Amino acid sequence: MGVSDRSFRTGPAAILSASAEDDGWMLLALAEAERAAAEGEVPVGAVLVLGGRLVSRARNRCEAARDATAHAELLALREGLTELGAKRLEGTTLYCTLEPCLQCCGALLLTRVERVVFGPRDPKFGGVRSLAELLDHPRANHRVAIEEGVRAEESRSLLTTFFRDLRARAKARQGDPGAASGAAPLEDDL
Repeated sequence: MGVSDRSFRTGPAAILSASAEDDGWMLLALAEAERAAAEGEVPVGAVLVLGGRLVSRARNRCEAARDATAHAELLALREGLTELGAKRLEGTTLYCTLEPCLQCCGALLLTRVERVVFGPRDPKFGGVRSLAELLDHPRANHRVAIEEGVRAEESRSLLTTFFRDLRARAKARQGDPGAASGAAPLEDDL
């Protein structure tokens, strides 16, 4: 099925339009991403919502936890399971500031999240659209409704600034006098 055909689907895997409510929850996810950046983590944030109520929120913690799998999405899902005392997260929506990776897509499917809303695509690791289409794969036993591009520019800007500053600090540590002014191409960050 081609990309243009997706908008005609019905049911849980249909692509839905962003709403003012989506925008508000994404702002909260962006606040988590900003906190991650302030802590030296890759700025990704996630918010889990059920019935218009905040269930959990998280940000990347890979550096602090010394765990490459401590992604914002996975942490928000785990906290949500604990908060709801459930094995599954049916009826929930996960808002995340970057397209979930393959690992996080697996967790979204296993926990039966109903819908995911994300900012920009992640061409290097994205499992929703970029590298694979796991959340609405025809052979999967669960499908997740998808909305992408919500607050994508703000998220992309946060990521670009984070990686530009990271490169500048690395160059400064190496004694490069042009470290503060120049940065490598930023397209490689996403």
